[in-house]
Amino acid sequence: MLGSVVLLWLFILLLFFFIRVRRPKNFPPGPRPLPILGNLLQLDPVNPLKDLERLKRRYGNVFSLYIGSRPAVVLNGLEVVREALVTHAAEYAGRPTHLLISHVFEGKGIVTANYGSSWRDHRRFALTTLRNFGLGKHSMEEHILEEVSHICTELESSAGGSMDPQHLFHLAASNIICSLIFRERFEYDDPVILTLIQRLEELTKEALTPWAMLYEIIPVLRPLPLPFRNIFHKFNQLKEHIKKVVTKHKSSRVAGEPRDLLDCYLDQIDKTADGGSTFNHTQMVSLLLDLFLAGTDKTSNTLRSAMLHLMTNQHVQDRCHREIADVLEGRADASFEDRHAMPYVQATIHEAQRMSDTVPLSVFHTTCSDTQLYSYQLPHGTMVIPNLSSVLHEEGQWKFPENFLNEVGEFVKPEAFLPFSAGPRVCLGEGLARMELFLVLVTLLRRFRFVWPEDGVVPDFSFIFGGIQSQKPCRLGVRLRSSERG
Repeated sequence: MLGSVVLLWLFILLLFFFIRVRRPKNFPPGPRPLPILGNLLQLDPVNPLKDLERLKRRYGNVFSLYIGSRPAVVLNGLEVVREALVTHAAEYAGRPTHLLISHVFEGKGIVTANYGSSWRDHRRFALTTLRNFGLGKHSMEEHILEEVSHICTELESSAGGSMDPQHLFHLAASNIICSLIFRERFEYDDPVILTLIQRLEELTKEALTPWAMLYEIIPVLRPLPLPFRNIFHKFNQLKEHIKKVVTKHKSSRVAGEPRDLLDCYLDQIDKTADGGSTFNHTQMVSLLLDLFLAGTDKTSNTLRSAMLHLMTNQHVQDRCHREIADVLEGRADASFEDRHAMPYVQATIHEAQRMSDTVPLSVFHTTCSDTQLYSYQLPHGTMVIPNLSSVLHEEGQWKFPENFLNEVGEFVKPEAFLPFSAGPRVCLGEGLARMELFLVLVTLLRRFRFVWPEDGVVPDFSFIFGGIQSQKPCRLGVRLRSSERG
């Protein structure tokens, strides 16, 4: 037994010393990879963004890395990202099929599905159905404002003290998307929604961990009971929960009279029951989870990041409050249309999105054919990583502190504002997120002042890296505006 272990290690050492990984012809430059591991040892597993910035400075805005034995091209800066994802959109619209997250979702739904007829059918269905059920309309505003009232109730109970806002914003964002998907709202202490959110958070954080990388670069490890198996277990639990919701929904459903997106999907299955359709129950579960994920994590993490910056910049918060008060005057609620009269609030919200940098590396793409990017050749199937963080912080694109206001105080949105990515694979939840962020923050800033809590530690603006990046936990000091003097 000992002799076999020694021979195995000798074999691995021989691989490292004698096997050289060769880049394809005219491929973007990058650091020399090791056999088996590629360039993983040159990236910080906790947060690789600084290492990517270092490599960008050395090799330029287009460089390559090896993730195991597979080459990947990293795109940096606005010009490069738009050239690939917008100008040559169809050539870069694929998704990797070998990643752990691809295997977890089985390539179904929308987010991780490869470019093709099923993806097109489901994206078109989701966008059309969400619009039909109020996305971008006054009816959707009502759903959001109803949920904001519950947020306010929770905050009022902490007025004069402090609270942890992490789960509050996740719960609120989850309920808003649930109202669209299956017309259901959960109380904030409901164990079902709390468990669902916790597992989704864990999934997004574990998608880019070292264990996920080992799953991808050493396939022989996949059957072993290693930590990455937990990801599959958690995802299966999520699917089982969604299946229970579907079963419950079917019991009160009337075919042809849809109440929500789930009913619409079931109607679509009935219409195409004769075969040849991409719509089926397995795809439906993946789509529902996609929508839940797209409508929850990014919005809630942006709200938490916004609160951190507002607590530590009281002058920004006060100016927002004055603008909100001037525009709304005696009205009970804000409307999404009010954003046109609130340039400073709009600028503050967009700056919070830029700084929160929730999806720094987007969702990885692949090339759908042999293609060219500037002078480089990218073979069909090359993995492409759009470094959105490099765009949101690109020197020359931003004029801090007024990144979203022009010289006369009007709101402007620079081209480099790409928190939702760009091209045909732009985030499905963008429209909902924009409406939520505005209505939530306007309502909260109108009623409350947020302060750094007396029991709070020194502000920490660093992030917890993952598939969806999040601000480190911090407490939120809450004060009622009506209780302030003057």
